[in-house]
Amino acid sequence: MSSDAGKNGADERMRLDKWLWAARFYKTRAIAKQAIESGKVALDGARSKPSKEIEPGSQIRLRQGADEKTVIVKALSQQRRGAPEAQLLYEETAESVKNRLQQVELRKSQPRHWPGATRPNKKQRRLIQRFKKGTSND
Repeated sequence: MSSDAGKNGADERMRLDKWLWAARFYKTRAIAKQAIESGKVALDGARSKPSKEIEPGSQIRLRQGADEKTVIVKALSQQRRGAPEAQLLYEETAESVKNRLQQVELRKSQPRHWPGATRPNKKQRRLIQRFKKGTSND
């Protein structure tokens, strides 16, 4: 009887790492576990363990690369489904969306690489050596 309740996931609790995997935040449960253990995931404002049980209404803050998201758990799912179905499991807060978009704009405004970031050619190396010799004699 409890196995039937586990399939729909309506009134059940579930492991944090498994939910993050099912909601498609991480590709594998092992990666989700590693992110939780390294402090990149916080449940209700505090660090937690991968085995911590969550329920609908829980707030999760997670970092993926340069992005930080705050999501509210809306539903639980024991299975990993397609992205459209996975997005029904959570709702990102308005403040989180706003902050994330600001960070994206800030990153876009920064140069991706510095001009002249390649190795200096022969002429440039000679100029560098000449410059270093000139400043070391002072």
